[in-house]
Amino acid sequence: MKTFAQKAARLPQLGVGLSGEFNIAAKGMDVNWLQEHYPALVHFYEYGGDLERGLDAGVRRWAANGLPTTYHFLDINLEERADLDAHWMRQTKALATEINAAWLCGDAGRWHFGLRERGHGMLMPPILCPESVRETAESIRQIEAETGFACLPENPPAVIYLGEMHILDYFAQVAEQADCGLLLDCAHLAIFQHTRNLPPLAELDNFPLERVIEMHVAGGAFAEVDGYSYIEDNHSPEPLPATWEILEYVIPRAKNLKAIVFECEHNTPESCLGVFTRLNELFPAPVAVREGAAAQ
Repeated sequence: MKTFAQKAARLPQLGVGLSGEFNIAAKGMDVNWLQEHYPALVHFYEYGGDLERGLDAGVRRWAANGLPTTYHFLDINLEERADLDAHWMRQTKALATEINAAWLCGDAGRWHFGLRERGHGMLMPPILCPESVRETAESIRQIEAETGFACLPENPPAVIYLGEMHILDYFAQVAEQADCGLLLDCAHLAIFQHTRNLPPLAELDNFPLERVIEMHVAGGAFAEVDGYSYIEDNHSPEPLPATWEILEYVIPRAKNLKAIVFECEHNTPESCLGVFTRLNELFPAPVAVREGAAAQ
């Protein structure tokens, strides 16, 4: 089995991308339109998929044009090893292969409770404890071995997190035990730090930033219910200051960083151009990536 260093070396540099889900163009951001009008800003598409809905026309068109993708699964509980049945593994590999995905990724939490049912989607964080670390790491090893794709676990959002571990310590241990790369969601980390009354950069100095292959950025909003303050992960056009602080700290320290995704799929393109521009300034795509996007 390849080591993390070997896997990281063979992963492509993607630049700045947009996230999306099934038929999102009908009610939000159309990645193909955005690429046609602003090819310098968007270089790849991260498609959020599940087996029930499969691929939509938008991602098929994008892939048919030879443009890069990643596949973000929305239907597997990495913390629950039994969830990785042969059907899910086989079909997920087929979907990712069809769009020539560079890698697989997904929030390392719980996307469903009980059997997977269409329309029964949720996202809960893992329990932050050593037992959960081991289960998640074993799931990632199995996915990578059976699909042939690198699998990047993502730190998920939540209003409340169970378990005593800091979420960065949790994912550091997952990465070590699975010998895998990581997807660091800066907005989700800002949410976690807020729930623990910690500054945005807490524990990042002990985090294996060399394992960060991809990062996410998204807008959020402060909210309060019965005196409990939290950050809502609402994917609005403007990320919170804490999210920018985390991103700008990590970029120069993440030597294997390949991609940054702006999760803004429910907004208008015009409201997001400023953030896309700033991300490209902070993380310029290689010349070959920019020229490839512009040529389409």
